[in-house]
Amino acid sequence: MTDTSQTNAPVKLSDAAIRRRMLTEFWFYFSQNRGAVVGLAVFALLVLIAVFAAVLAPHDPTTQYRDALLVPPVWQEGGSASYLLGTDAVGRDILSRLIFGAQYSLFIGIVVVSIALVGGIVIGLLAGFFGGWVDSVIMRVMDVILAFPSLLLALVLVAVLGPGLTNAMIAIAIVYQPHFARLTRAAVMSEMKREYVTAARVAGAGNIRLMFKTILPNCLAPLIVQATLSFSSAVLDSAALGFLGMGAQPPAPEWGTMLAEAREFILRAWWVVTFPGLAILISVLAINLMGDGLRDALDPKLKRS
Repeated sequence: MTDTSQTNAPVKLSDAAIRRRMLTEFWFYFSQNRGAVVGLAVFALLVLIAVFAAVLAPHDPTTQYRDALLVPPVWQEGGSASYLLGTDAVGRDILSRLIFGAQYSLFIGIVVVSIALVGGIVIGLLAGFFGGWVDSVIMRVMDVILAFPSLLLALVLVAVLGPGLTNAMIAIAIVYQPHFARLTRAAVMSEMKREYVTAARVAGAGNIRLMFKTILPNCLAPLIVQATLSFSSAVLDSAALGFLGMGAQPPAPEWGTMLAEAREFILRAWWVVTFPGLAILISVLAINLMGDGLRDALDPKLKRS
């Protein structure tokens, strides 16, 4: 008589196999959103441009060519093959400045999201885990910050701290922190009711271990989506602060600063304003599309059957 106990036993997958299966499932749902795939491709291209900016840029972004002031793009009458997208009012190559500007945008997005994410997670964990007066105090402070328009509050903070790229990033991170704090708090309060948290508490796990090793890993999906969307918002807000003269300062090739320097030439030298604006538009749109795909792939309620 054949023993069927072994043939019917469930097959236990290795950790590597489980990770491969999760990645395959993630890519399946992510790739269903064609816009997200396009956004990912554009974002990857932006990263490559930023990494290899020194190789790709035909000129130094701050070098001024006094014999080539406001030269139009190469396809327009009067253009030059030496300056494919033309030059600005002081003779700097626009293409080179756009390429190096990608470094600023990625750096700003990474720093702002990192500060806001870490701070928001810590604050949200404390509020959701301990509750009571701790939760009330923290959430009221977050509500006060959220009551102000984000750009206006960032502008006030930069005015207090002083203009500059570093202060602009700090200000934007402070403004974005409540979004992460509220998301983390909501996720923690939901996870606190789960049986695995009760089991870990009974097993003797301390508060720090419960918060950071037991609960937090199960709260990361919405935080990843929010981080992606905040990345694009950080690029946009930093460009706005640069345009207002409160962000990166000249001669830094930051896209918002380039727009600010080109305001007076908008009618007679369209390329000086158009190309930095297009760079901001394309990068922000690509990151937002990628964020939508991440939401579809990571949120089980939105996964397509």
